[in-house]
This record gives sequence, C-alpha cells and structure tokens, in this order.
Amino acid sequence: MVVIVVAMAAMTLMVTLQVFWRYVLSSSIDSADEVSRLFFVWVIFLAIPHGIKYAVHVGIDLLVMNLSPRNKDRLFRLVSVASAVLMAAIFYAAWIATLDKWQELMPTLPISAGIYYVAVLVCAAHSFVHLVLHAWLGSRIWEGRLS
Repeated sequence: MVVIVVAMAAMTLMVTLQVFWRYVLSSSIDSADEVSRLFFVWVIFLAIPHGIKYAVHVGIDLLVMNLSPRNKDRLFRLVSVASAVLMAAIFYAAWIATLDKWQELMPTLPISAGIYYVAVLVCAAHSFVHLVLHAWLGSRIWEGRLS
C-alpha cells in the first residue's frame, strides 16, 4: 500500500511539474508523459490485488444473493479457482511479453519498455496468491481485518 501511495504521489508531482514547466516556463519536461504513465500503470496493477483480497469489485449479484450461504461459499470458491487459473495465464502471457519487450528502450528514458509488463507480472502473481487463499479458505478469510 505504501508503494501505491508513493507512486501516486510521484505521478501527481510529475504531472504538476509538467504543467508548471509548460505554462509558466514555456518549456517542457521531455520524459514527463512517459514517467507519469509508468507510475499510473504501476499504481493500477499494484492496487488490483488489494481489491481482490477483499473481493471489492463491481458486479451484479442478483443470482448470488438468492443462494444459500453454503452455495454462496461454493460459488465463491469455484470462481476463485477459475480466476486463479486466469491469473496464471495472464502471468505467463506477461512473462512472454516482458521477455519480448525487454531489449526495447522507452523513447525518452534509458529504461526498458518491458518494465510496464513487470507490473502485470507482479499483479498476476499477487492476485493469484489471494485467489488461491480465497479458494482454499473461503470468502471470510479477511473478515474483520483492515490491512
């Protein structure tokens, strides 16, 4: 969570500096767009597993709300297993993409373009762990815990 907050602050600072440079100094920071985009991507992909941990997402639960508590838990575990399999597939695809893009550099920074895909790798691995825990221990695993 701290890394997410720091990355959001860095993104905000970079965009603010770019606006100041452009409108006050009539100049530009060459890498501002790339740096702010990089921070944005990392913030999003670092935050996704935290949403998965607490099952906070947008969904239509008309069917689920009419199930018995036992069947709700079964469905939750089944969906968690299916989602974990999907995260494993995403991890694999991101691994291939990272290897493919690693030799390319960003246009304005001497950093590998593959760094964007590393964020997806981290997200998929972290999400996979949470989903396996959900499938194994059920929907109430984090109940009553704030962090």
